[in-house]
Amino acid sequence: RIVRGQTAESLAEHNPEICYKNFTHWGKKGACPIPQFSGNPPMTWKWVIGPMVLYLCERLVRFWRSQQKVVITKVVIHPFKTIELQMMKKGFKMEVGQYIFVKCPAVSKLEWHPFTLTSAPEEDYFSIHVRIVGDWTEGLFNACGCDKQEFQEAWKLPKIAVDGPFGTASEDVFSYETVMLVGAGIGVTPFASVLKSVWYKYCHDATNLKLKKIYFYWLCRDTHAFEWFADLLQSLEAQMQERNNAGFLSYNIYLTGWDESQATHFAVHHEEEKDVITGLKQKTLYGRPNWENEFKTIAGQHPGSTIGVFLCGPEGLADTLNKQSISNSEADPRGVHFIFNKENF
Repeated sequence: RIVRGQTAESLAEHNPEICYKNFTHWGKKGACPIPQFSGNPPMTWKWVIGPMVLYLCERLVRFWRSQQKVVITKVVIHPFKTIELQMMKKGFKMEVGQYIFVKCPAVSKLEWHPFTLTSAPEEDYFSIHVRIVGDWTEGLFNACGCDKQEFQEAWKLPKIAVDGPFGTASEDVFSYETVMLVGAGIGVTPFASVLKSVWYKYCHDATNLKLKKIYFYWLCRDTHAFEWFADLLQSLEAQMQERNNAGFLSYNIYLTGWDESQATHFAVHHEEEKDVITGLKQKTLYGRPNWENEFKTIAGQHPGSTIGVFLCGPEGLADTLNKQSISNSEADPRGVHFIFNKENF
């Protein structure tokens, strides 16, 4: 009853539509006594009960999904303290670039942490890559037996609860003929799922695949932290060359955290067939890309087409790509258009 209003008895004697003109004479002789106010009856429940019911239903669904059995089928230890968990769950269906929430009761019974799925929908399992950077990830690392040298039996692996998957902008990749994928640092993980799925679809039926060209940009301070992703690119690069379609995937790796000694090392080995850092045929570039030149080059190579721009990275980079997408799109409906999609961390 914080919100107050004029009482019904007062309204019968003091009509606001008439008395507001003569407020100086209220309480004196006439038909306008001083109005009386009191707290209005409670009304908030009418506006709260609907959203609360929806919220409780959503929490019940999430609780039910988190109770479903999840089986860890494989734990892979990658360099620089990164582990890959391959899991299976009955009825689990995913799309490219989606993410899940993970809880490990052996580490914490209350904490849920989001992880991007790095597997493709065509695979018979779903996977996440976890870099050990905190106490929870360290606990998961130890609970999975990754700190031990001997082989771990599957029944000794910890119980895992999974909630999801949840959608992201990356799901629309297959709606375009040409796409630009930009991953910054750990933001490269959703594109692992995208590139895997593209490869499966390409091998299965390339003629029905709408997507014809991928421009992939990977910006990172240190490629060693994501060496598992470089391995994926190496595999895709080799398979595309076997099928004589090396131009399907065009990628550029930018190492932003470089120093004088790395630049000298880069110059000495630039003429070698494979890059000395990633082992890929595409040489690692130092510094940051000139986005204006990149957009103009791609627009020139694909006139009259709609190009999807997908980013997983920081907000500052999102602003830059959004501005470039707008400035490089033509007003003519028949011209080139860049459609910007983002997910930030």
